[in-house]
Amino acid sequence: MNTGKTVFAQLIEHLPLHQFRRCVQRYGGNHRVRSFSCLDQYLCLFFAQLTYRESLRDITTCLLGMQNKLYHMSIRGKVARTTLADANETPDWRIYQDFAHILIHHAREIYSKEPLGMSLRETVYALDSTTIDVCLSLFPWAKFRTHKGAVKMHTLLDLRGNIPSFIAITNGKVHDINVLDMLIIEPGSFYIMDRGYVDFDRLFHIHKAQGFFVTRGKSNLSFQRQYSRPVDKATGLKCDQTIKLTGPDSSHSYPESLRRVKYTEPESGNTYVFLTNNFELAPQLIAYLYKSRWQIELFFKWIKQHLRIKAFYGTSENAVKTQIWIAISVYVLIALVKKRLNLEISLYTFLQILSVSVFEKVDILQLVTNSSRTAQEVNICNQLNLFDL
Repeated sequence: MNTGKTVFAQLIEHLPLHQFRRCVQRYGGNHRVRSFSCLDQYLCLFFAQLTYRESLRDITTCLLGMQNKLYHMSIRGKVARTTLADANETPDWRIYQDFAHILIHHAREIYSKEPLGMSLRETVYALDSTTIDVCLSLFPWAKFRTHKGAVKMHTLLDLRGNIPSFIAITNGKVHDINVLDMLIIEPGSFYIMDRGYVDFDRLFHIHKAQGFFVTRGKSNLSFQRQYSRPVDKATGLKCDQTIKLTGPDSSHSYPESLRRVKYTEPESGNTYVFLTNNFELAPQLIAYLYKSRWQIELFFKWIKQHLRIKAFYGTSENAVKTQIWIAISVYVLIALVKKRLNLEISLYTFLQILSVSVFEKVDILQLVTNSSRTAQEVNICNQLNLFDL
């Protein structure tokens, strides 16, 4: 049994803190800081995300209740609500963005051989955004509508391991299409997007960069069929066509041929039209690729339910972006530790076990093993079910 280090301290050992210090130095995060460093702030907010603390007072009350363990959690500064509030306003949020990207790089390396559930060696990305509603009077920088504020989190998710490879945090008025201008297209990779990203000028940019896209066609799409391939209609496929855009703007923006696949889902009976610039994959695989886009919806749902990004500890743009980037780094670190320890449990279960055990002095692997054994014993227990009739 590990009797020397708390669960929180064991998690911190997986953080490349020497690279964190480089990020702090890059933006002068500790300039004129006397007692409460950027690392202290990061670890306090890391603890808040891990244990789902509701407010700054909640964070400081819990930490001060374990005052004798703060040193072993690597928190050296004096923890106070006003100190933490000031820290959220001052250090540049890009410190935590850069550090999250470092963790993402490590996570993508370790998950690079994860199966996709389809016969593809290429990297597959899903692109989408989620909107977090805020009060415009408290967050005046987060403009959305006349009387409503919002923060948007635009995310490019690597479907091998569901690790976010790109995130942009903007106000609610920034349209999803604009994010395509920020992406560095990887040749040979697939980018799965919904209809909100259909802009043929930007899609042609992906094509010229030798990337592949799969998106849904709009109902008013003007095109001319050039060629039709035979399809097995028993699989739900309706057609597999090579088309040329004929609209005055779209034909100019995308002058080359596109592939149009029409598919009816057997379970629901819904019909979908997919557009792609890839002519090699089987049409069933094109439909399956788009279906895999649902993973990014599950990612947004997961982090909103299990991390603290729907309510904020500060109202400034710096405080909000700091909190979101630290939440992302928590998600990525938990995924990293889970993979490094070869744990078979879900990310949700792992987080729940950690959230109630951060101050326990027990090895993480043993903690998870004991929790799994206890759950199995409860499941096979002979006790009558209260809800059995």
